[in-house]
Amino acid sequence: MIRAVRTSVPTTRRAFASRRLLSSSVPRFSADQHGHLPTTQSPITPHLEFFNSVAGEGKTIPTYRVIDGAGNPLEGARVPELDEALARKMYEEMTKLPILDNILYNVQRQGKIAFYMTCYGEEATIIGSAAALAPDDEVLGQYREMGVLLWRGFSYDSVMNQCFGTHEDIATKGKQMPVHFGSRELHFHTISSPLATQIPQAAGVGYALKRDPLRRGKNCAVVYFGEGAASEGDFHAGMLLASTIPSPTLFICRNNGFAISTPASEQYHGDGIASRGPGYGVHTIRVDGNDILAVYNAVREARRRCIEEGRAVLVEAMTYRVGHHSTSDDSFAYRPRQEVENRKRLDNPLARFRMFLEARGWWSAEEEDAFKARVKGEVMQALKRAEELPKPPVEEMFNDVYAGEEPWNIKEQKEELKRLLKKYGSAYEPWRTELRKHKGEGKEFV
Repeated sequence: MIRAVRTSVPTTRRAFASRRLLSSSVPRFSADQHGHLPTTQSPITPHLEFFNSVAGEGKTIPTYRVIDGAGNPLEGARVPELDEALARKMYEEMTKLPILDNILYNVQRQGKIAFYMTCYGEEATIIGSAAALAPDDEVLGQYREMGVLLWRGFSYDSVMNQCFGTHEDIATKGKQMPVHFGSRELHFHTISSPLATQIPQAAGVGYALKRDPLRRGKNCAVVYFGEGAASEGDFHAGMLLASTIPSPTLFICRNNGFAISTPASEQYHGDGIASRGPGYGVHTIRVDGNDILAVYNAVREARRRCIEEGRAVLVEAMTYRVGHHSTSDDSFAYRPRQEVENRKRLDNPLARFRMFLEARGWWSAEEEDAFKARVKGEVMQALKRAEELPKPPVEEMFNDVYAGEEPWNIKEQKEELKRLLKKYGSAYEPWRTELRKHKGEGKEFV
C-alpha cells in the first residue's frame, strides 16, 4: 500500500508568505516575464493587487479649468481663440437664461403655467457646450438645455408658446409639460419627462448618423444629463451601446451636486461620473462647469474626437445647481440657504466670464444694463403675446400619437369625445369655459 505523505509549511512560514503576498503593492516582475492574457492586452502578474482609482495611486481625476474665479487665465492654460463678437455672444446668451428663468418662475407661481425648471448656476456649462457644437449636431437634452436652443436661434415666442401650450407650439403642439422643448429645424430632439431615457436614444441617433453617408464624419449626437440620471440603467445601456457598436455620441454630464434632494455624495461612492468612462473604453474629461472657456475647449475637443474616431466621448462638467430642482421643490429643506448664497458669490459663472470680457474692453457696466433691459422687454412682449393665444384645436390631441395610419382605438376615442361634446359642450359651463381656450372652440371638431 502506498500512503500519501502530507507535507506542510510551518505556521510562521505560511503567515509570512501570506503577508508578503497581500502586502506587495509594487510588481516585482516585469510584464514581459509572464506575458499577457491570451487575446488581451492585460499583462499577467503573480501579485495580488486591488485598485480603486482610475488615475492610479489613489489619485482623483483632475478638473480642467482655464480662468479662475476673477476671470484671469491660469498659468499655462490655453485660452481659446475667441474674437470679440463670439465672446460677446457667449456672454449675452448666458445672460438671457436667468432673465427668462426669473420671469417664467414667477409666471408659474402666478398659476399661469403648470411647471418650470431653471438653470441658475449652470449657464456656463450649457452655453459653453452649445458654442462648441455644430449647429446641425443632433442634441438630446434633459430639461435645463434651453440655452442650447437659444444659441441656435430659438425665439422667445417659441419658448413662451411651448410653456403656455399655445397652438403655435410647433414641436409639442401643447401636449407636453413646460420646458420640454423640441425643434426639428434646430436639430433638438423633444425632451421627455422620464429620467435618462434620452441617453440610450442618443447612442441610437449617433449610430444612425454613422450609417448616413451624408452626415458620417460630419455630425455627432450630443446628450445632456445630470449625475442623478447617471444612476439609471439607461446611462450604462447608452454608454455600452455607443462604445461597442460604436457610434459618434457625445455624453455631457451636468454634475450640479444634487439629484432633486439627493446630494452627489449619496448618488455614487466612486470618483464622480468621469471615472466610469474608462470602464467603457471612451475618452473622458472632467471640466469646471462654471468656466465657460474650459467647457468650450473641452467640448470642442471632445466633439473632434467623437467624429474623427466615430465613437463615444464623455464630458463631466462640475457645477452647482443654485436654484431649486423645479417649481415643485424647496431646496432649502435639504441644504442650507447660506451654502447656496456662498456659491452664488464665490463661484458665479456669469461674473467670472464678465470680468474676463471687461479686462479686454469687450464689455462694460453700461452695456450690461442696456442689454438686460432690452432682453427683459422682449421676453415680456413674447409672454403677453403667448397669454393671448389659444390652445391647439381640440382635434389636435389625437394627432401624432402614432405614426402611419390612425389605429382603431384612436378613432374610437375621437368618436366618443365628439358624442360627449355634442351632448354637454354647450350645456355644461365648465366645458364651455374650457372649450373657449382652444382654437375653434371645438366647433370644427364636432
